Amino acid sequence: MTSQPSEQRIRELREEIRRHDKLYYQEAAPQISDREYDGLKKELERLESTQSEMELFPNPEIQEDATGESPTKTIGDDRLEAFESNRHIVPMLSLDNTYDKSEFIEFDRRLRRHLKEKADERELRYVVEPKLDGVAISLTYSNGELEMAVTRGNGTEGDIVTQNLMHLEKLPSKISGSNVPRKVEIRGEIYMTYEEFLRINEDRQEAGQSLYANPRNLAAGTIKLLNPKEAKARKLDIVLYGLGACEPMEGFERQTDFHQAIRDWKLPTVENLWEVGSIEEAWEAIEELNVLRHDYAYPTDGAVVKLDSLELQRQAGSTSKAPRWAIAYKFEAEQQETVLEEITTQVGRTGNVTPVANLKPVLVAGTTVTRASLHNADEIARKDLREGDTVIIEKAGEIIPQVVRAILENRPAGSTPYEFPTICPECESKLVQAEGEVARKCPADDCPAKLRGKIEYYASRGCMDVENLGEAVVSQLVERKLVSVVSDLYQLTKEDFLELDGFGDKSAENLLHALEESKEREVWRLLCGLGIKHVGAAAAKDLVRSMTSLRHIAEASTEELTAIDGIGEIMAASIRKFFEDEANLQLLDQLEQRGLKMNSGEDVEGENPLYGQTFVLTGSLESFTRDEATSRIERLGGRVSSSVSKKTSFLVAGPGAGSKLSKAEKLGVEILDEPTLLEMLDS
Repeated sequence: MTSQPSEQRIRELREEIRRHDKLYYQEAAPQISDREYDGLKKELERLESTQSEMELFPNPEIQEDATGESPTKTIGDDRLEAFESNRHIVPMLSLDNTYDKSEFIEFDRRLRRHLKEKADERELRYVVEPKLDGVAISLTYSNGELEMAVTRGNGTEGDIVTQNLMHLEKLPSKISGSNVPRKVEIRGEIYMTYEEFLRINEDRQEAGQSLYANPRNLAAGTIKLLNPKEAKARKLDIVLYGLGACEPMEGFERQTDFHQAIRDWKLPTVENLWEVGSIEEAWEAIEELNVLRHDYAYPTDGAVVKLDSLELQRQAGSTSKAPRWAIAYKFEAEQQETVLEEITTQVGRTGNVTPVANLKPVLVAGTTVTRASLHNADEIARKDLREGDTVIIEKAGEIIPQVVRAILENRPAGSTPYEFPTICPECESKLVQAEGEVARKCPADDCPAKLRGKIEYYASRGCMDVENLGEAVVSQLVERKLVSVVSDLYQLTKEDFLELDGFGDKSAENLLHALEESKEREVWRLLCGLGIKHVGAAAAKDLVRSMTSLRHIAEASTEELTAIDGIGEIMAASIRKFFEDEANLQLLDQLEQRGLKMNSGEDVEGENPLYGQTFVLTGSLESFTRDEATSRIERLGGRVSSSVSKKTSFLVAGPGAGSKLSKAEKLGVEILDEPTLLEMLDS
């Protein structure tokens, strides 16, 4: 006889896992961590196994219930009705995973038992690869031409998303060279770099939209956008590493043979690859990867270990959801416990009122965390966060501190739910919430917090880079009503600064000099500094590169704007709305009258010595910061990228250079040291 509680728990777990599958795969909005999800799966597997042994299920291989096959026997389904589906020639399965070293070692023992006499100790060689935290994709090339890009879907068939990937810089529409099969399915991962993730989230926060929790969610949402131009505006990337169907299967005896073929075909593949002769060596590679991955420009959440021999892979076979010849070892996301001491709000330059968790200082992933954004009122309510709660903190994508959850059993007696303010904490205007937006906003044009935010953004390093014009100075300028728009900065006098706290003759002269220097900044910086909704540094560079004149951009039609690579309809509409506002046109006039550059010839070939050259910076620099190096390179017409590819012209390697250096050497990219870079910039 079986226990009723166990049967009930099985049903509960199946329902809960299916709900989380839908959130993760179809809505790109997971509510629990990977580890929590994997824990639910393992609990269900254990209960089903126990019940099966007790003959609860007439067919233990299927173990169906009223709602269909158990989620322990299937993979998540990312298909959406809006997309046409296509059947994979070879099923695209998921991977079994573990967080435990002993379970990882057991994988090798289990595999040997399954292969029996088919492999001895010496034959089981493995390949270790980084596990990217992205969206699984399958590319089909027929006679060397890209035919189709398809998501994993349910493992049997997936959604066709070819149009959303055609613009990827690293993805060729044709492959050539030796040993190109008539037809081949190449498996890989669509991902988003940390840099692009931060840019898009900043834009969404300004627009009052909900934020993506991590780069994976953003990549998943982008690949399923119905408008390819909007997908293009978000800069997806891709890495390839796996083999599906292949006709004919010639020249590929090992996994490593296929990796070499990918490189020969000029397709992007993993930054690091380890060929090892034992499971113990595989573990050493995992430990090395756990150090190297922090230098990657994109998120990785573990390592994938595969049998190197393709023949042994075929002999090992697969279960209904995963190959027996591979396993994913997943790295722990570092979490720490602390106290949420207070929830405060801050008003941004667009008027968005953002709640902030003020935390008891705690060390997380190498840095001390005292504050974390709570994003919006809905997020606080969903997690039921309260002042005084003991909370779990982690860094999303290892970069952004976030409050994961409250530890309810430690909640102080008498705590009450947080009530979001209804008036602006700065100007006491009644907050508004636009339909379809999650953010509460201050509508007042003269709100001092909005003005401070606009000026701080304008002067920031990523925009006009006005040295010494920081938060404290801006606050005084606004409070004393010396500045009401950014153009007022260029009418300030030495006497104005001497009236401020902390200023003497020298500091006042230095800031005036910095403002004067900013008049010669690149035009894209000025465009970015205007704070146009959705227009960050990357988009500003694209716009100026194409149109060169700020006046031209201001007068451009929506059609002209969307014709520019990287500019989608939403961004174009935002630009048009900004420059249709008379106040913004007056601001442009004022900035021009006060001597700021409005035209750029920076990207005209032949006018700049670094035109067309792409640089990647890695390791530490001694003569200047990375931002300063980037600025100087771009000023001379060059481009700075965060990742090494076949299109990289130079890798600048300082002390502590990591995996990027190794990749550059493999690709034959020219390596520069800092003195050589300085010589190039000064010549």
